[in-house]
Amino acid sequence: MKEREPVPAIAIIPARYDSTRLPGKALREIGGAPMIVRVMRQARRAESLARVIVATDDERIARAVRAAGGEAEMTSPAHQSGTDRIAEVARRVPAEIYLNVQGDQPFIAPADLDALSAAMAADAALAMATLAAPIANLAEWRNPNKVKVVCGKNGDALYFSRSSIPWPRDGAEIPAAALRHIGVYGYRRDFLLRFASLEPGILEGIEKLEQLRALEHGYRIRVVESAAPSLEVDTPEDLELANAAARNAQ
Repeated sequence: MKEREPVPAIAIIPARYDSTRLPGKALREIGGAPMIVRVMRQARRAESLARVIVATDDERIARAVRAAGGEAEMTSPAHQSGTDRIAEVARRVPAEIYLNVQGDQPFIAPADLDALSAAMAADAALAMATLAAPIANLAEWRNPNKVKVVCGKNGDALYFSRSSIPWPRDGAEIPAAALRHIGVYGYRRDFLLRFASLEPGILEGIEKLEQLRALEHGYRIRVVESAAPSLEVDTPEDLELANAAARNAQ
């Protein structure tokens, strides 16, 4: 059977039910809708995306997505990461560019997804891209759960860390170059399939940051500035903040 012609770009949202800090996170309600449905709806507003697919191994999540008019693909429960889950879908759903949209970002800006797609489309040699935004405050700067990234003059990532980088030796509290990484990625298909098969690196194991695998294997990651930093829901406290934001937006 001949493979379908690839579309320019699609978003895949990896989603699992289990979460250490917030069990059942994907189906927790924010403003009356499951979080995974809110993420899906935001992604579907991006003009550059031909499709938005939720990739999950849990029938409860798939049912919630389909009940909301969305598209869900069942994937293996053995995957160790969201990237592995996306790669499985990419093997059967052809596209030139895949966006990995995290299922815990219910307010992700469609404009940010379009900017990521545009960066990938503008540079045919670019295998991977991601989003970042300026650090908002000292608490964020010091929080190891908020990943930081430093870039070279060409806009490519030099390093990602849970530590406060770059460290201001001369005393400035937050350097102007300080950026918070936003965990949304763009991949070209051939790189995505290759990346999922690469051996995890030493730095990845230390920091528990999967994107370091690409840097350790010599691939470049373009960092695109976010227009609207997105709230990531990892804890019950984050969920309260998300519901407050949803109420304020009404």
